[in-house]
Amino acid sequence: MKKLLFVSAASVLSVAALSVAGFTNAPPASLHKPSWRATPPIHVKGNATSTYQNGYDPAQISSAYGLNQLSYTGAGETIAIVDAYGSPTIQNDVNVFDQQFGLPAVNLTIAYPNGKPKTNSGWALETSLDVEWAHALAPDAKILLVVAASSSTTNLVNAINYASSHGAQVVSNSWGGSEFSSETSYDTDFQHTGIVYTASAGDSGAGVEWPAASPYVLSVGGTSLTINSNGSYGGETAWSSSGGGTSAYESRPTYQDNWVSVVGNQRGVPDIAWDANPNTGVAVYDSTRDQGQAGWFEVGGTSVGSPSWAALIALADQGRTSPLSNADVMTQLYNLAGTTGSSGYTTNFHDITSGSNGNSALAGYDLVTGIGSPQANNLIPALVSAP
Repeated sequence: MKKLLFVSAASVLSVAALSVAGFTNAPPASLHKPSWRATPPIHVKGNATSTYQNGYDPAQISSAYGLNQLSYTGAGETIAIVDAYGSPTIQNDVNVFDQQFGLPAVNLTIAYPNGKPKTNSGWALETSLDVEWAHALAPDAKILLVVAASSSTTNLVNAINYASSHGAQVVSNSWGGSEFSSETSYDTDFQHTGIVYTASAGDSGAGVEWPAASPYVLSVGGTSLTINSNGSYGGETAWSSSGGGTSAYESRPTYQDNWVSVVGNQRGVPDIAWDANPNTGVAVYDSTRDQGQAGWFEVGGTSVGSPSWAALIALADQGRTSPLSNADVMTQLYNLAGTTGSSGYTTNFHDITSGSNGNSALAGYDLVTGIGSPQANNLIPALVSAP
């Protein structure tokens, strides 16, 4: 059973174990670690409050990363959020979030592919984070919340496949667990034309999680973000708890060939980065009470990055004649970064060069922040015009 602790420092949400038996096209369960667990990488700073007090708001994040300079809103696009258990109060919670920050009403559809589950208050907070921030950054996109009936791999992958077959252009997965020997067998679950899959890199420091390890998933690492008093970008350092490293089972994809000196022959994680430190966290509203806490939370973790980058992909898709696929977006992001210090790199990304999760942040690609965080005012138009 998960526990959510509210203390003066960041606290960690742990979620019940995920069974690895029963995946679509799964090999024998004996090939898996029987103790494989998935955790929504979400951290809460301090106690909840009845009114909004702390955490970056959508306008601050949009200004810092340059989204406020774009005309794209995600109109005509569908972002799918995959979470176990969901939240019985999600519609109310996102409505409160929208009213607080002057956002348009959310176009939210909730699907239960394997039946409506019981309430799990820890996953409810994750669900609020994912839905509210995907909507905050792509306010006119449709949000399809696909609720897995439990945190088993069977139900989570069923939810991913449901999202893939019900109109999503982007599918966000803010959960993960330790790598396992047969994970490459599931790469096909993330290979569908016109769909991009994002996943959080994890919050346990150096190390790699699945599904972020898949070369067909855009994996998101974590930073500590400073925003200046005028709302402009103030800088980032690598967050010490961000996941990142080289995969034990996935080979280096061709889009990482420029960074052989960092990743060697294996898949490097993450690909890109976003604010994640709970001390520079974002505001989330959740009224499903957990251990006496409900209301406004200041939340961090690489959970913030997965729905946020999903929103950025939706913005790019809005301007394109055809939606990006995973192969497109991975290749284009790395191509747009180019090599260390190139004009494309300094124009499209914030190259984060300080901090460590056990692996040091470096100039260029590194195993904490990938190729960096977005300068969306330049990066999104570049993705729109990319082939």
